Amino acid sequence: MRFSVFTAALPQWTPQQAVEQLAAQGWDGVEWRVVDQQDAPTPGFWAGNRCTWPLATIEEDVPRIRELTVGAGLAFSGIGGYALCDEHADVDRLLAATAALGAERVRVRTPALGAAPYPELFAHARRCFADIAGRAARHGVKVLVELHHQTVVSSSSAALRLLEGVDPDAVGVIHDLGNLVIEGGEDIRAGLEMLGPYLAHVHVKNCAWRPAETEVDGTVRWEHAWAELPTGQADVAGYLRHLTELGYDGWVTVEDFSTDRPLAERTAANLSYLRAARAGVPA
Repeated sequence: MRFSVFTAALPQWTPQQAVEQLAAQGWDGVEWRVVDQQDAPTPGFWAGNRCTWPLATIEEDVPRIRELTVGAGLAFSGIGGYALCDEHADVDRLLAATAALGAERVRVRTPALGAAPYPELFAHARRCFADIAGRAARHGVKVLVELHHQTVVSSSSAALRLLEGVDPDAVGVIHDLGNLVIEGGEDIRAGLEMLGPYLAHVHVKNCAWRPAETEVDGTVRWEHAWAELPTGQADVAGYLRHLTELGYDGWVTVEDFSTDRPLAERTAANLSYLRAARAGVPA
């Protein structure tokens, strides 16, 4: 089991700063965010993120990405792409860039809920990933489907339905513990077990639900908020135990969107916590 960081969670750092910090802290790898994002006056997770490579220039950026990553002694845990499964040209660009980097795996997004009735969205996504599998295989790359709230695939069960009959060497699943707190929360171990050969990657963050407001009739409205790894509703230490017991020895990539600690302190604390949890001792 190796630990990496998804650079969506590093908005204040440039790629150069990110690899220097992560290498100095002892991380094994990095998962680069690749998307054409909006600008923002202050760097944020989703806009103005300084640790993001634009999709528009990804071909010409490949040598620099490889130089920074390998030069720092880090491995690629994957590429965090944002192309939707039916954005064929963008998916092909991500597949080619991932192959050129030797990064092995790349995320491709599933449709969000609401654009059409769920059965239509799901059937469309199934057709897309069946097609993408062949293209990924030709590149020697694995495409990743993330369990994500408010999409057609929020649970392990849904992911299995989506990928039934698709080659697991070409398309696999990102099991995301924090997202499952929000939606799709089956029993964690059962979800991991049912994915079987489709379990290809792991994202770790944490989350908690809290009362947001109480209406005049007494109805309580709830909202979720990102939390530090030890403090959210998900049992991160127990999660690592399940993964170990089930023989998972791949990447565990952290995407911590909590903001209570400064970034360098937060990333260092996360690695210490994960190492202690993997070893079965208190952090």
